[in-house]
Amino acid sequence: MIYLDNAATSFKKPRCVLRTMRRCQKHLSANAGRGGHSLSLAALEAVLDAGESLSELFNIPNPSRIAFFPNATYALNAAIGGICTKENHAVVTQMEHNSILRPVHLHTNYTVAEADSEGYVKPASVRNAIRENTALIICTHASNVTGSIQPIKEIAAIAHEHGIPLLADCAQTAGAVPIDVQELGADMIAFSGHKGLLGPLGTGGLYVRPGLSLRPVFAGGTGSKSESLTQPSDMPDIFHCGTLNTPAIAALGRSARYILKRSAAAIHAEEYELAVSFITELLSMDNVTVYGSPGDRPRNGTVSFNIGGVDPGETSRILNDSYKIAVRAGYHCSPLAHRAIGSEGRGTVRVSFGPFSTNHDLRRICDAVYKISRTTV
Repeated sequence: MIYLDNAATSFKKPRCVLRTMRRCQKHLSANAGRGGHSLSLAALEAVLDAGESLSELFNIPNPSRIAFFPNATYALNAAIGGICTKENHAVVTQMEHNSILRPVHLHTNYTVAEADSEGYVKPASVRNAIRENTALIICTHASNVTGSIQPIKEIAAIAHEHGIPLLADCAQTAGAVPIDVQELGADMIAFSGHKGLLGPLGTGGLYVRPGLSLRPVFAGGTGSKSESLTQPSDMPDIFHCGTLNTPAIAALGRSARYILKRSAAAIHAEEYELAVSFITELLSMDNVTVYGSPGDRPRNGTVSFNIGGVDPGETSRILNDSYKIAVRAGYHCSPLAHRAIGSEGRGTVRVSFGPFSTNHDLRRICDAVYKISRTTV
């Protein structure tokens, strides 16, 4: 099987990640930070090491500003629920995933800033959406539909002009695109562990800049201030309720080390080259529509397309059954994005290259799409 669904979860995983998972399951099964014995302390050390590795990868000065979650969706819920109420207002963009749209819809009033037809958010539309009671601006770093990398720096500057924190959803970029939180300007970043970071399923996290306080959205045992019935307010304990998934977090830390050695910039360059080559091939085919930038604007390794009037789900099925190629079809949990790029009411076929994708994979998907397009004219 040729796997081209890395925007959903990366495959394969580095051997060091798998080895760390096995080792931790055997030797670090104690509850991290919930006891004073050596096994609990060793598990806690593995969690702290993971935070330090991710801090180095993202240029975060203080690793304690990272809280671990089961995925980016939980992290985004914690950030949104920690600031937004029905009395204030948020700005989101047209390219957001439902992991942002649904929590915002649940917690607060909001305005949607528009994107252009290639899936890029217009900073001016963010500025125009701000109200007097806007408490949070949220923008994806890269679209999971078109791969468009958004102008986070410009949007952050607008947010800070108005004294509003910016939350960046880095689920599609962490590990696959260089991220420097100091340079990016975002006050919070949420990230998935199992996508570009190449970690296990069930991992993710949230960085919160120093000085920004959130309300707790979960409550429970943290192993700290146990005499109080009030949830601790310090990072990361405010969000570290209950038992952490220590083996998976330790493996995530190891995958961050792998990426540091290989370089997120190098991974991005490789995925970008595959994506642009794929787009170039698609644009030469009759009966094929490509969505998003052809490569002259910032993007990652994700490409969306459709073949004639064929339902995207049917295209995906043919690729799977006849060509043994795994892709994603549908709305990709980002309904508003399709309104921007012109695929509303239909969705797209999504190909997402990863760090282990090859030119052979590229050739196979190009040949398969060409053959399908010729038989559906």
